[in-house]
Amino acid sequence: MNVGNIDKAIRIIAGLALGVLAYTGTLGVWAWVVGAILLVTGIVGFCPAYKLLGMNTSSSKNKTGESAA
Repeated sequence: MNVGNIDKAIRIIAGLALGVLAYTGTLGVWAWVVGAILLVTGIVGFCPAYKLLGMNTSSSKNKTGESAA
């Protein structure tokens, strides 16, 4: 997993906020999509974009120094 705990919390809160704003009509359809992506990546703890960019906000490391998968 490549998403740390603080990152997870921020993603989940932002995803829920965007979902609520889209539901109330304050924001458009894009907010549903972005909110869903943030919510799922926050819950699962894996971000494909982080993988492509070589990023990792998780503190778990294995013996070789790479992030645990």
